[in-house]
Amino acid sequence: MGWGWLALVCYGSLTPSPPQIDISNFDKVEHFTAYAFPMFWFALLYPGLGRRLTIAGLLVGMGVAIEFLQGMTPYRTYDTMDMLANSTGVAIGWLLVQSRLGIWVECVLRLATKN
Repeated sequence: MGWGWLALVCYGSLTPSPPQIDISNFDKVEHFTAYAFPMFWFALLYPGLGRRLTIAGLLVGMGVAIEFLQGMTPYRTYDTMDMLANSTGVAIGWLLVQSRLGIWVECVLRLATKN
């Protein structure tokens, strides 16, 4: 599920005409969500500080790389504010996995894998 999400993020970030929601600055919410979910998901699957730091670094790096790739296309733009939204999403995803929500989801996943 996490890898599929990342593939969708890459496609949506680099396609010439991604779906648009006509709300001012809603794209920042999309960027935030696009990176918060995989951070949350992979941090649940790979616990431990070192692994989570690696996941966070890779996701932030992916967000930066995609922005540079967008700047190289004639149909998308480079935006440092998108990088900030991506990185904020990673940080919030990390915090959420340590919250009660993360603990609850982890328990549900453990129960689901026992059956």
